[in-house]
Amino acid sequence: MEKKTVLLVDDVRFFLEQEKTFFNREEFNLNVARNGKEVLESLAVEVPDLIVMDLYMPEMNGDECCRQIKDNPEFRHIPVLMVTIKGTDEDLKRCRDAGCDDIILKPINREHFIETTRKFLNIQHRAEPRYGARMRVHYGRNPDDIVSDYTINLSTGGLFLETTNILPVDTPLDVEFILPNSDKIIKCKARVAWVNHPELIRSPQLPVGMGLQFVGLTLEQMDLIRQFIKEENLHPSW
Repeated sequence: MEKKTVLLVDDVRFFLEQEKTFFNREEFNLNVARNGKEVLESLAVEVPDLIVMDLYMPEMNGDECCRQIKDNPEFRHIPVLMVTIKGTDEDLKRCRDAGCDDIILKPINREHFIETTRKFLNIQHRAEPRYGARMRVHYGRNPDDIVSDYTINLSTGGLFLETTNILPVDTPLDVEFILPNSDKIIKCKARVAWVNHPELIRSPQLPVGMGLQFVGLTLEQMDLIRQFIKEENLHPSW
């Protein structure tokens, strides 16, 4: 399958790196720009399949860039997703008036981002399989609240922890673990995505515990996890 090209546009490096982690580099070509002016210049070289662009940027804001793209018969077919951190009525109106195809709000929700981008790329979203893996994970809401439990499975999107220390869904966590048979330490943010509560078992094939979703995993960390899964010949779990 031919790779889709996505242009990510933001003047803040953190948000660019975060958005990159939502794409599997085996499926996509990822290009970046820091403002609307760079976007317009890049279109003369390569036309992407999708543009994900922040509203507020130096030199040229996202809405002005989007307006110029949609006013150009050569480029108006490109889906443009506008990203804004405020989500005020004024900002939403600016995005819509510019002719964007959809709006994504910061802080970005990973599942919503993936679902939205794949919709405009005409790619069916398939949940990434998790692979059976037993590792000790240290986690907590703050440095003074660190505990440890063992995983049941792992993927580049998250992991499942076997634990009776059940936390509410959406609880933010600091997570740290070492990939087995290596010295590679993975440190990242995570959130509680779902729970297998002893009084409400959602997944009978799994023990009591929590499914954690990684937040802000770097491309290097994703590659380390993929390499670990490949080298260990792990098999898909649930």
